[in-house]
Amino acid sequence: MSSLRDRFGALFYPRGIVIPGVSAHPGKFGFAALHSLLRYGFKGELFPVNREGATILERPTYRDLAAVPPGRADLAFICTPAAANVAVLQACARIGVRAAFVVSGGYSESGAEGAAAERELVRTADALGILLAGPNGQGLISTGAGMCAQIVPPYPPPGRISAVSQSGNILSSFMNYGQLTGVGFSKGISAGNAAALGIADYIEYFGEDPDTAVALVYVEGLRNGRDFAERALAFTRRKPLVVLKGGATGQGQRAASSHTGSLASDDRVFAGVARQVGIRRAQSVEEAYEVAATFATQPLPLGKRVVVLTAAGGWGVLCADACVRAGLDLIALPDDLGAHIDRVLPARWSRNNPVDMAGGETRETIPELLDCIARHHGVDAVIYLGLGIQAAQAHALKTSSFYPGHGLDRIVEYHERQDRRYAEAAAAVSQRYNKPVLSATELVYTDRAYGNAAPLAVAASGRICYPSAHRAVTALAHLCAYAEFRRTHGGT
Repeated sequence: MSSLRDRFGALFYPRGIVIPGVSAHPGKFGFAALHSLLRYGFKGELFPVNREGATILERPTYRDLAAVPPGRADLAFICTPAAANVAVLQACARIGVRAAFVVSGGYSESGAEGAAAERELVRTADALGILLAGPNGQGLISTGAGMCAQIVPPYPPPGRISAVSQSGNILSSFMNYGQLTGVGFSKGISAGNAAALGIADYIEYFGEDPDTAVALVYVEGLRNGRDFAERALAFTRRKPLVVLKGGATGQGQRAASSHTGSLASDDRVFAGVARQVGIRRAQSVEEAYEVAATFATQPLPLGKRVVVLTAAGGWGVLCADACVRAGLDLIALPDDLGAHIDRVLPARWSRNNPVDMAGGETRETIPELLDCIARHHGVDAVIYLGLGIQAAQAHALKTSSFYPGHGLDRIVEYHERQDRRYAEAAAAVSQRYNKPVLSATELVYTDRAYGNAAPLAVAASGRICYPSAHRAVTALAHLCAYAEFRRTHGGT
């Protein structure tokens, strides 16, 4: 194991966690932190510290840090007031703690006095050899350790995205999307004021971490732009890096300064650096998450030659416009591929790209079309539109007063089974030919009301179902651009 992985292991894979500042009040951070750790099943030992020694959440607590058995806790999750934290760090060091996450605010985000306290906190941690995260952060998760050490507890399913954010709430937004789509996280941390560990430090660790396939970052300001650029480039030569940056405007920069004390860098400078070092920059929370989820679950394409398969013409028209605007190559259908499709669909199909099936689907049509398109050597990626229509019809039939009579039970079962097959076929051909195949339907929203079989089957395949063709195109464009960066920069 590298020294970097060993150092961060105390933060993300602790054997035990000591929690100074645990409270019996359910509205306090100290209560929420202990509750989150218990609620989501942390696999190691917990050592809650409460100065009254109260029993909290049916757990005895320690009155004093000195009473915690030494050598059994690697991480301290510190919920005590800022004024107490230097002494808390010193006591943690005496029981063998090697990393600390400081929730407390009142540091550099609050002015000059707080900035001085923050510098003292960092000096203390450095002198004690403690890896310091925060302060003024919301918490961290590590699904491999079953660890949800957060004061606000979205806890996504396990996955291969690792995130670091200068806003705890933006981190929560990322993880809520993980819960929504099923494409989960390995790690997530709210960097807070990033007093000691900066964004670039986490990125470097994620590069070494075998459980991380893609890094997702929210940043407002950077203290050392050159260092960030160098470490970002080292990362992007190995793995994709998706960044959402706040403070792009004057108003946003003022908000960032009052939020974490960060001085947002010039957005034009940041944009130029991002292009040079291969960062995939997103413009919104949902775009950032969806692009990261795409990198985590789809293969990189060899090029940007795209074929769109659609159940209806309008979706295909809009998707074609989006592909062109995004710089994707919506290829003319090769003759042999067109001839193959001719044998599968009735004569009224579009005979163009997008391939509009024009209602010509039979039982095997869609799996066969997905296979022949993805298999073709002239195609690098496929976008599939119209998933879930049959399952939506099944829902209408199931909820009518005529159901299950009139043979409706049989057709309902058939419709739902078919849509599951289509979703599974999209994932299967993607894996078979190692090419991205992205499925999109607005019915991904409807499934939460009644359980549309198609988006649910996409989620079961471990992939994200995009709620529109435009969002699938955006994700694919990032995939293609990063693949080109890796080809030209000799990535491993």
